[in-house]
Amino acid sequence: MLARSQRRCAGALATAVALTVGLGACAADDDVLRTPDGSVISTTVTRIAEVNIVNPGRDYAKTCLAPTAPDPGRADVARIVVTDPALLDALCALGMGAQVTGVTAPAGSVPAYLGPQLASVPALGDAPASAAVRTAAPQVVLTSPETRQRLDALRGTGALGTARIVTVDPASDWQAAFRAVAAGVNRTGAANARLDEFTTEAHRVGRVMDAPHSEVSLVRFTPDAEMIEGTGSFGAQIMATIGVARPAAQRTPEAVPATDADFTDADADLIYVSYEGPEGLERGKRVLLSDRWLDMGAPTWNRVLSVDDTVWYGTSGLAAAWLVLNDVKVSLNSSSAG
Repeated sequence: MLARSQRRCAGALATAVALTVGLGACAADDDVLRTPDGSVISTTVTRIAEVNIVNPGRDYAKTCLAPTAPDPGRADVARIVVTDPALLDALCALGMGAQVTGVTAPAGSVPAYLGPQLASVPALGDAPASAAVRTAAPQVVLTSPETRQRLDALRGTGALGTARIVTVDPASDWQAAFRAVAAGVNRTGAANARLDEFTTEAHRVGRVMDAPHSEVSLVRFTPDAEMIEGTGSFGAQIMATIGVARPAAQRTPEAVPATDADFTDADADLIYVSYEGPEGLERGKRVLLSDRWLDMGAPTWNRVLSVDDTVWYGTSGLAAAWLVLNDVKVSLNSSSAG
């Protein structure tokens, strides 16, 4: 086994290599790596502080599922405006991204994991112009309790016409929210079928991978703490559907900050870590290379892996659920060795 100082140096080197994106010489002065014609060269980060990233460079163009048909006897919905980007996951999972004609939110509000189709939907802003709403011409407006002001702004344009307003709370049970969105766009049958398909596959993966005999810890690095996650987070819920076991200290819903007294509660057969924003990432890098972390069992055996914080914690929905399932499928029996 490497001496602690050697391991720390190796980790620092790995981090430096993995996180150095776009350093080098090109005909621009912004330190971004470019081709001779000026195009940015994309570099995929695969490793952070000796920890491999699960599914690095994932192709988000494949997140959304195939289109679905409306319920028998119900009209299709061709044009949808959404006031809360959190509701887009359900439309992505129903294969209805092409029907979204506007998002009443600032530019850049659509989660990256939903892929380029939804990222390219016109952002109408918090206070959309009447002309933009007329161009979007929604038949259905999907909104949430938290975005009531955006709905009021839409109504204030006088351009909604006969659009039907459907209110769904994305913070409620994710399956209930998915069904509510589906009902609002006349796809109740498709929603039930897609949820059944997901549950069947999750149970199959759990059986094939013998998930109940693997205890998996979830640790989320925030700017202020190392959070030992419970069962209430979205990623934890999907792991429960798969049948993955959790350490005894992590079988209550709430996340708790790690302290000196309970730091080893983060240990398990495998630890999935994630980072809330850039400051969470910096904190995570420091902890992952610390002696008290490296002295635990999973880090000793290179059984620590990084997952996408937005997908596992920052959102919920069937499209995200498939991403979490695929993360577990490719990594439950993996390590960060090598």
